[in-house]
Amino acid sequence: MADDAVAQHSGTREQEALAEIERRVLWLSTAIIHEANRNRPNPSGLKVGGHQASCASMVSIMTALWFHELGPDDRVSVKPHASPVLHAINYLIGELDERYLPTLREFGGLQSYPSRSKDPDPVDYSTGSVGIGATAPIWGALARRYVRSTTGGGGTGRQFSLVGDAELDEGAVWEALLDPAVAELGELVWVVDLNRQSLDRVVPNIAAGRLRGMFAAAGWQTLELKYGRLLEELFARPGGDALRDRIDTMTNPEYQRLLRCDAAQLRDRLPGDGPAREAIGALIAELDDATLLAAIRNLGGHDLGALGEVFGEIDDTRPTVIFAYTVKGHGLPTEGHPQNHSSLLTHEQFAELAPRLGAEVDRPWQRFDAGTAAGRLCAEAGARLRREPVPATAPPALPLDIGRTPTGTATTQAALGRVLLDLTRQSPEAARRVVTVCPDVSSTTNLGGWVNKVGVWSSRQRRDWFADDAETILHWREQPTGQHVELGIAETNLVGLLGELGSTWSRWGEPLLPIGVLYDPFVERALEPWAFGIYSGGQSILVGTPSGVSLAPEGGAHQSVKTPSIGLEQPGCTSYEPAFAQDVEWALLASLAQLGKPGGTSAYLRLSTRPLDQNLAAVPADPAARERRRRQVVAGAYPLRSTPDPKLTIAAMGVTVPEALAAADRLGQAGVDTDVVCVTSPDLLFRALRARQGRQDGSSWILDQAFPAHRAAPLVTIGDGHPHTLAFLATVNRVPSTTLGVTDFGQSGSPEDVYRHHGLDTDTIVRAGLDLLA
Repeated sequence: MADDAVAQHSGTREQEALAEIERRVLWLSTAIIHEANRNRPNPSGLKVGGHQASCASMVSIMTALWFHELGPDDRVSVKPHASPVLHAINYLIGELDERYLPTLREFGGLQSYPSRSKDPDPVDYSTGSVGIGATAPIWGALARRYVRSTTGGGGTGRQFSLVGDAELDEGAVWEALLDPAVAELGELVWVVDLNRQSLDRVVPNIAAGRLRGMFAAAGWQTLELKYGRLLEELFARPGGDALRDRIDTMTNPEYQRLLRCDAAQLRDRLPGDGPAREAIGALIAELDDATLLAAIRNLGGHDLGALGEVFGEIDDTRPTVIFAYTVKGHGLPTEGHPQNHSSLLTHEQFAELAPRLGAEVDRPWQRFDAGTAAGRLCAEAGARLRREPVPATAPPALPLDIGRTPTGTATTQAALGRVLLDLTRQSPEAARRVVTVCPDVSSTTNLGGWVNKVGVWSSRQRRDWFADDAETILHWREQPTGQHVELGIAETNLVGLLGELGSTWSRWGEPLLPIGVLYDPFVERALEPWAFGIYSGGQSILVGTPSGVSLAPEGGAHQSVKTPSIGLEQPGCTSYEPAFAQDVEWALLASLAQLGKPGGTSAYLRLSTRPLDQNLAAVPADPAARERRRRQVVAGAYPLRSTPDPKLTIAAMGVTVPEALAAADRLGQAGVDTDVVCVTSPDLLFRALRARQGRQDGSSWILDQAFPAHRAAPLVTIGDGHPHTLAFLATVNRVPSTTLGVTDFGQSGSPEDVYRHHGLDTDTIVRAGLDLLA
């Protein structure tokens, strides 16, 4: 009995210390935002911003996680508006220097939302794009499993997502949950901050039951943490069942309004008008005002003991979601107010809050003394969660050139699969690090040979029931050592996984070479999570194929126009649109060499199903000249045809090169000598131009070789996409220009008809050149 009493007393002291930390985390997160908005000089007068109420609803959940539940191998995606809570916790456990606390949203300071690449303290997942950060741990878990089964690294640990309930409105969440692979990821734990408010309002309907059903239907364990211990104790008294039913069935706005009531108003409103009014009134009449006010706020997401218990119920054999009921702004003067999303405490409110939370306005950044129970708990958490630096494995060496010269007729799409197969023979160590990802389009994007060679990744071996079918060409061998991951038809899932596969070098020291392949028209659908993955440090290659109006019979819905511009404009990414199979090989090898290392970059390759005569590439036979061409391809452009005295230059990109060459022939016959430049990367050419202008670091040598000043002439540009993509090339030598391309939705028809309609045909190029010279 004595031992039980000691254990109970020890547990009580830990709970008291945890509660003290909870109050300090609330104070620090509130103070970080207060300092940035109320005290820091702001000459511009622009709103700095921050979300004190959204932080407050997460404080208890995050305190229980960091100071009680998490281990060093666990990783957490924190909802965007709770970033100050994360920084407060990192500060208390010794992972953030005090000088950063006043710098929220300041240049070089703490970021608006958690950022792996920009924040000075540990951040597991970048968040900020609603729905994307929430789902990132799903793909992080899948990436870790892939690493563990293919390279032997990756570690263990749970993957947590702390999600606001309004964030569940995002379609990306449900696209991710419904992928068949997700139900097998038992390390996934989502905690939904169910504060029942969005940015503008209290959400009118009670949606928790519907949400639980949706998660359960997807194979998740669903746990509910609705009420805290004080309310549960009241429910056990006479009249308690009526009180529970009353709170359970009232609308969200009515409940929120009760949070704004004083004790007298609460005694009048809480019993309601139903037949149980007297029983509820009698029950709450037994409570003093302080207990009554505490009880109506006593939701499970703010009860540290209840949080600890529910974490102990997690079933690691399947994903788990915990619906934790909370109050937005809990513990602040703004709690429960329907417009508290971006509201800020006044100086007076801030000063009144300090003594209630055991803090001082004049010394806002105090840590706990090391000798106190709270101080010891912070130190223990810091020691427990500190991760040793992961030794990095260097990415494998990649060849610059496979050494073959394609002949005959081929497409750039088919060249992708051929290069991957060649890589397995030429450089098997590098090929072993390649992982391809598709949203159910492997066969139609010419990855069939690669899939047959390396197999399909699965967390467990699955029998291929068609292995003995002689008519089956694509062999679907699912096994833990496979190197192709097939997802459902959801592009956001593909690029979400791609970003996490591209982060394994920094998370676990195991570099992968991830390549995601999807239909180019749907790059725009995947753009936000793709860009966010790059921002978060995920290095990968995205292949969009087939592209443009060259996919003529498919019609406008499947003809991409804006994607060349997207590739040019996306930070952290190099885009290529090769014309020939040889160009694909060189660009792909160069892009793979940039993955899996500090300072590496992602790439976007825009490919086509239009067959081209590979002899038009005129790849030099001399080894030195061939290497020169390779360097030009990788740098962005190369002279494809040069004339003795050029009067005109045509710069063509991708599949429009044959029309450009044919136009040059006809112009030459008319006495207009015409150079043709094959553009492989407008992205790199634009960077070279900016480097020449002194606007960014880099080299501009490619401009001197592809567009030498002594050969400057009026310029016609053409590509199977929006014409402004290449319009800047006229400024290289400041020449008159005409830009041709696609500015409207596509049409169904033969390639000849479609090219003529959009002005990509040879006749249009010839006329444009002659008009320039008129």
